[in-house]
Amino acid sequence: MTPDQRQAFLDAALGRSTGLFENALHAQAPVLPEAPTGVRGFRVRLDLRDAKPPVWRRLELPGDLTLDRVHLVIQAAMGWTDSHLHRFRTGSDYGSPHFITPFDVEEGDGMLEGSVRLDQVLSNKGDGLWYEYDFGDSWEHVLEVEAVLDEPPAQPRCTAGRMACPPEDCGGIGGYTELAEWVRAGSDPASVPDPFEDAAQARGWLPLGWDPDRFDLAEANDALTAALAPPVPVAPELAALREILERRGDLSLTHMLAEAATHRMTEVSEEDAVRILEPYAVLLDVIGDGVRLTGAGYLPPAVVQQLAERTGVTDWWIGKANREDLTWPIALLRDSARALGLVSVRSGRLAPSAIARRSRDQPLALWRHIVSKLPLGRSEFDRDAGWLTLAVVGAGAPAENWEGEIQDLLLGLGWRSVAGPYENLVRVVTPTLDVLDLLAGKTRRGRLSGTDAAVAATARAAIGPESVPE
Repeated sequence: MTPDQRQAFLDAALGRSTGLFENALHAQAPVLPEAPTGVRGFRVRLDLRDAKPPVWRRLELPGDLTLDRVHLVIQAAMGWTDSHLHRFRTGSDYGSPHFITPFDVEEGDGMLEGSVRLDQVLSNKGDGLWYEYDFGDSWEHVLEVEAVLDEPPAQPRCTAGRMACPPEDCGGIGGYTELAEWVRAGSDPASVPDPFEDAAQARGWLPLGWDPDRFDLAEANDALTAALAPPVPVAPELAALREILERRGDLSLTHMLAEAATHRMTEVSEEDAVRILEPYAVLLDVIGDGVRLTGAGYLPPAVVQQLAERTGVTDWWIGKANREDLTWPIALLRDSARALGLVSVRSGRLAPSAIARRSRDQPLALWRHIVSKLPLGRSEFDRDAGWLTLAVVGAGAPAENWEGEIQDLLLGLGWRSVAGPYENLVRVVTPTLDVLDLLAGKTRRGRLSGTDAAVAATARAAIGPESVPE
């Protein structure tokens, strides 16, 4: 989909709902009872309205859950990404009394959703609460009480559901229905849904592996746990970046940090430390007490060849691997080791630093040193990119998605590589990502995929409020 097509597509969707949205802005505020003294629970069915076949989730919720938290539950259980505005209403009509979000405050007075409990809105079987997400695509949901529970669940949970969440920004129910039918038909190149140009473009735009008929209960509950986890304490620099993105309506970094908080491990075993630190251990072993660099400042060819063989580069590298300037994985290894303070260059010799010599046979000490140095870089871009890299990796994102997710966050902060036709691009080149790539085994495989729990734990350890002691 070209940018012009996407804009036309979204404009059409906006045109369908603008008048309704204006009416909603002027709807009266709800009148609610006082919050109950006791807490009951509710079993509710969450339906995406007008979806055929039905897209729904069954949830068990404590009655004292505030509506801003119910919003997080809906987003997580359905599978949305919280990339747009939303609104709760007490009735099916757009003019029904509604609750406002912090983004609505400038539009006038109203009752903030965060001040309202679920059991002030719902009380009996059959009661309903309406929820709209994305005022352009206008995804309408209804929460209907199936049963009142005397014993509320300790935490919200999903107990059943059907069908996958529609892709974001696909044009509302109409666009979703067309996409779902096309995927079910085997992505027939001859019947590409509007407004895509061809089948490859449509498949590339859809979420990876999206199947409209798939629902995974365990994934839904994992998403709920992550969405409702307490905010993870982070370094002030990362907290500042999160605040900037939240002010712009982008909660993706908040969600990543919540996901990171659900994984308790921020230490690694000695066995894992040995495994992920292998490239640096090989470098320190090969240079020994130090090696003399060439006149141009490069490692000698014999040393480069030995490093390439022992770190696994030669298993996938095409061509000779004996010149540092022509073998980027080895150059990357040396540069990142120097940035981490593991090696230094003096009088034309590359030698291990004092900390590297002390930690040569202590993998956990070496790991803690590396954690204490992250993120790397002195420029503002490197620091921003470094903190965001730690958040993405610490949240457990698969390695093949790292660059894309970091790029999206950098774009959200306003970073751009160049002006002109590529103004919406930013190059993800950061020394912090280089280190995590090496820890994840880039010298062994060239291209990374999947999630390495020890590498994710390394990133989480680095984003904590205090450095890991050496």
